[in-house]
Amino acid sequence: MDRLDAKRPEPPSLRRKVAIFGALSVIPAIVIEMLLSNNVGINLDPEFTYQGSSFKAFVVAAGVEEACKIVVVYWIVWRRPEFDERMDGIVYACRAGLGFALVENVMYLLFLAPTVEDQVQMWILRAVLAVPGHAMWTGMIGAMAARRRFDKAGLGLIGGYLLAVAFHGAYDLALFVQQPLKLEGHEDLSRLMILVPIALTILAFIVLRVMARNALRLDDAEAASAAALAAANRVPPG
Repeated sequence: MDRLDAKRPEPPSLRRKVAIFGALSVIPAIVIEMLLSNNVGINLDPEFTYQGSSFKAFVVAAGVEEACKIVVVYWIVWRRPEFDERMDGIVYACRAGLGFALVENVMYLLFLAPTVEDQVQMWILRAVLAVPGHAMWTGMIGAMAARRRFDKAGLGLIGGYLLAVAFHGAYDLALFVQQPLKLEGHEDLSRLMILVPIALTILAFIVLRVMARNALRLDDAEAASAAALAAANRVPPG
């Protein structure tokens, strides 16, 4: 996304700030997820039931995490003068997602991968799928929110959030339901579920790339129009 935004790039310091606060947003996400799991979802077992897996995937994980990440973008850059193009919504949202994914990766490796072999496998899986996934899911929210802001078109922040939760939740659900499937004797189907996150990651890349190219096309047209107007209004020396 930074490469696509190379014509009018965002300040590096502001991109870093969004990434840092995206990483810090893991803290409120964990707190909210624990509250939901221990209260709303207390009667649902995410390890052994399809209902529990669905609640954990779409509400506890996707719903909370996507909200925390996009709040960072809104809080830090939404009202700043640097946020002046549609593409900026994608750039900053992706940065928030990458920051979040970095901390989440470390936590997974420390607490959910007891052996070196487990750590290597998890690192590869998360580096290839989860890290770009977090960036792309939140990038969709940024794209749709920015489109609504500048063009009064599309479904805006809420629509982008629901789309991101759908992608993120389906990704997690494919992983969470593997245990219930095994308990019912569907070993082969459980192993095949790993293909779902791969397919969703590829699809998310295609969707976000289309959004980014459309944003860039509109931004370029607006910049060219502004430049032409400035040239027409320029008073010749003399």
